[in-house]
Amino acid sequence: MTDRLAILFILITLALDAIGFGLIMPVMPDLLRSVTGGDLARAALWGGLLTGGFAVMQFLFGPVIGNLSDRFGRKPVLLASLGVLSGDYVVLALAGSVWMIFAARLVTGIASSTYGTSMAYIADISTPQQKAQRFGLVGAAFGAGFVLGPAIGGMLAEYGLRAPFAAAALVAGANMLFGALVMHESLSSANRRPFEWRRANPFGSFRHVGRLPGLGRLLTVYSLHEFAFTVYPVIWSYFAIARFGWTPGQVGLSLAYYGVGFALVQGWLIRIALARLGRGVTMGLGFTASVVSFSILVWIADGGWALVLIPVSTLSGLVMPALRAEMSDRVSAAHQGELQGALASLHAVGMIGAPFVYTWTFASFVGDRAILDLPGAVFAIPAMLSLLALWLLWRPATERTPA
Repeated sequence: MTDRLAILFILITLALDAIGFGLIMPVMPDLLRSVTGGDLARAALWGGLLTGGFAVMQFLFGPVIGNLSDRFGRKPVLLASLGVLSGDYVVLALAGSVWMIFAARLVTGIASSTYGTSMAYIADISTPQQKAQRFGLVGAAFGAGFVLGPAIGGMLAEYGLRAPFAAAALVAGANMLFGALVMHESLSSANRRPFEWRRANPFGSFRHVGRLPGLGRLLTVYSLHEFAFTVYPVIWSYFAIARFGWTPGQVGLSLAYYGVGFALVQGWLIRIALARLGRGVTMGLGFTASVVSFSILVWIADGGWALVLIPVSTLSGLVMPALRAEMSDRVSAAHQGELQGALASLHAVGMIGAPFVYTWTFASFVGDRAILDLPGAVFAIPAMLSLLALWLLWRPATERTPA
């Protein structure tokens, strides 16, 4: 029962991370247009800057927080981050300029850099047989947050563009109190190690983790998947408005629909796929679904067909639980925080580069100065990245030391 309550706390924490990211998606185009006085294309470029800044903080602090959890334990790190996150949402609710929003999003990026620590906690209390399924639950929690975030953002936007942030501050504070009551420390004193800055910075972390046997190719596959998948949170709101003429409420509902499917894939379907297909085929199926869905989105022009396509798109959720379990099995208990922190930074690398690539590409294909009136052209990039990841996954396993 103690483990179940602790896992529930972890799942709520990760759902809050997704909520914090997703709740701003439906309101961000209108919010940025209101504070900058620009058009949709300019708002998309500002959105890319905000997302990129958020990701830079996660890139820098993901390994730091992961290594701190290897030194001091998972519990104090997670509780402190929730306290900072709650206060930061209050600032976002009161921010009156785009620069204040930008500064607050940087702090949110730091406080939300606990994904790796949460995953390390799950790894600490799980057997090798349980890891993939529990990582799937983590993905389901993220999917639930992805549902609640846009849905809450879309609904509360009716009461003002800042209302979602006030709600997020209350929920983050309540979860901090819940964690203080139910969470037990998962990392024993015997498995803790000294904190070292040379390994806590992202480059040192990549170097050390990349040298572990068998991880080089898997880290590359992970990076490609993360960069490709980022297209949804970065571009979907702008794409849906430009291509289908949807309102913020409709955008929020579409994202909620996607989140429900994603949660079902990672909370239920992943167990069946792993039992019957194994990790390798399960990952291959997920990447194939990504290639197909991204390719169709390039040309799709009807919002109804876009909704029909969403269940296919959610099958990409099969990739991450199997991939994380495969990598987690290759490191010791004392280095789970370091591995998961490095993975969080790799995710952030995608979040740093992807917003600029995707928003610039999107802006080039919409508006009066467009190269071609084809908003979906941006999805050709993640389609090619997913195809490359699928090829790397299935090619003969000849490991090289990653650059």
